[in-house]
Amino acid sequence: MSEPLARAEHQRFTNRVVLITGAGRPGGLGEGIALAFASEGAHVVIADVPGASVSDVAEVGLARPDDLALVVTAVEASGEGDVISVACDVRDPEQVNRMVAEVVDRFGRIDVLVNNAGIGFVMGPLVDVAEADWDLVLDVNLKGVFLCTQAVARRFIEQGDGGRVITIASQAAKSGFPFAAAYTASKHGVVGFTRSAAVELGQHGITVNAVCPNHVTTGLGAWQNEYFSNALGMSLDDYLAAMKSRIPLGRAGLPHDTAAACLFLASSDSNYITGEALNVSGGEEYH
Repeated sequence: MSEPLARAEHQRFTNRVVLITGAGRPGGLGEGIALAFASEGAHVVIADVPGASVSDVAEVGLARPDDLALVVTAVEASGEGDVISVACDVRDPEQVNRMVAEVVDRFGRIDVLVNNAGIGFVMGPLVDVAEADWDLVLDVNLKGVFLCTQAVARRFIEQGDGGRVITIASQAAKSGFPFAAAYTASKHGVVGFTRSAAVELGQHGITVNAVCPNHVTTGLGAWQNEYFSNALGMSLDDYLAAMKSRIPLGRAGLPHDTAAACLFLASSDSNYITGEALNVSGGEEYH
């Protein structure tokens, strides 16, 4: 059950256009979501900020200059739809609007937006958090969700046949975590935004939902494991064992787990579901 999604027999998303932000990192959550949609026939747009200007870009899970191309190649191989990449900083409304215009110019429409872009590597004790770091996390994780949802919702309304907005929140959208005040606040905000947007956009046939995974050991996830084990004064092995013991299903999350939830929320099986924040946590989070 932990295997990645193979190409599906039933192509539920053939000719549907799926835009996924923050998906330019090989092995990352966004790539896993893109692979899943491609396996069911979707045209997939991989959006990210290539070559992010931080010294430890690889370790914290941000896209490196060549990563977008690697993800596009992998996603192309997993499906039959077209796959393109678009550079976009989700904090910048001009870039967001340009991204949407590029997608529409290429495919003629958008059917699904997956807000996956986020920052999970700015951590520290609350009393030491710099204002600039707080602003960075809130700008990417919350303002970026607002800007992308707003721009795509305008397109959905213009198209006139509904649409799906799915935002990757976090277990931190439901529970507090030490050394992650900005991250936790931003993810709680995502759930509030999801609920409000669902109320407003329902009249247009647009559903708006969030997915709340627990820890997923991607490249960023491995960095988080190291950070939190050190911050809590534990060995990495003890930290991972403690994490596993809290999860009823006995393992950390995989990109496939979150991707499967996104496929469900984008499919006709979820036509009557909106404003929800779906836990995908192996039973660890139940709020």
